[in-house]
Amino acid sequence: MNAEPPVTGTMKQLHEARLAEKRQALFYRSLAAAAEAANDADMSERMNGLHADEQHHLSRLTARLVEFGEPVADLGAETAPVVRLETWEQDARARERDEIERYERLIGERLDAKTRAMIEAFLAAERAHAELLGGKWMGA
Repeated sequence: MNAEPPVTGTMKQLHEARLAEKRQALFYRSLAAAAEAANDADMSERMNGLHADEQHHLSRLTARLVEFGEPVADLGAETAPVVRLETWEQDARARERDEIERYERLIGERLDAKTRAMIEAFLAAERAHAELLGGKWMGA
């Protein structure tokens, strides 16, 4: 049985968050690949952890939207951004701040309990990402 979907503006924000998570996952995957190319195993592991969290957020948002009966956009055409290892920390922190702001706005919306709990978990993870620039904050 589907939960009552959020109001239209909130649904739009959930779709936007899904797209942003896809882009964030691609960002960290690109950084992991750059670290691997530079033979920096430690950084590669950090970036893969962040990538895993962002991919988890993407998957959960997709599933939740489908549970609401929402058609979801095919995000396969999204491309990885150009990344620079020299500036990755400031780039990542700016991107994480954007994610924190996005989820703080969503928390202010009228959400059902399941969606609220999901967004609160994402917000906690994004705050940890911004502070530590490391991942694996999300459980399976």
